[in-house]
Amino acid sequence: MQPLYEPHGTEAAAETARILVVDDDPTVAEVVTGYLHRAGYAVDRADDGPSALAHAAAHRPDLVVLDLMLPGMDGLEVCRRMRDGGPVPVIMLTARGDEDDRILGLEVGADDYVTKPFSPRELVLRVESVLRRSRPVATGHRLAAAGLSVDPDARRATKNGTELALTLREFDLLAFFLRHPGRAYSREDLMREVWGWDFGDLSTVTVHVRRLRGKVEDDPARPRLIQTVWGVGYRFEPGLGSGEAVH
Repeated sequence: MQPLYEPHGTEAAAETARILVVDDDPTVAEVVTGYLHRAGYAVDRADDGPSALAHAAAHRPDLVVLDLMLPGMDGLEVCRRMRDGGPVPVIMLTARGDEDDRILGLEVGADDYVTKPFSPRELVLRVESVLRRSRPVATGHRLAAAGLSVDPDARRATKNGTELALTLREFDLLAFFLRHPGRAYSREDLMREVWGWDFGDLSTVTVHVRRLRGKVEDDPARPRLIQTVWGVGYRFEPGLGSGEAVH
């Protein structure tokens, strides 16, 4: 029988990245696990929040596929607690079509979401995309502007010398802005350049910009660095005398 999914042979899979799948629906968990195994990943499973946190504490996963609706402790709380232990990429699954639930997932630090019913092939592609961007490409170049400093090789960002707790996408978004000061980008541009997608829900970009502003702006309600360009998108303005981005 022909396999349901042909592995792409990605670098992430070749390194046997470990994925934690958290879903209380055994059918969904089995299908997702099967596709991820066929794509070359090592997969652990958990069917509720406490066991997911125990798995993550014992064997830190490279990525978590996390259902929003779990018994006892929902996926939002699991995501919050898991990220307290350190950065880990999270793709959230939700059976709800309500945009507010998707936004909540992004607000607590999920890197992406997939709405049920979903294509397992699409989920594997999302996993590959998130993992690929979580592995830094050595550049040897640090970026600095307006009191912000980003070291792409170490995946470390600081503001006035204090380390910033950024998610995977927040880090990539900040690094992109530092590389391209003074230029306006649409949300479609940012999704393509930062997320690597030519399609997707643009509210993902909006939420990540809002979260990033909350961490880098002195007054997020009056953003000075990441400015909204009405009718276009966003522009990073380091300001006069606050330093230039290093390329």
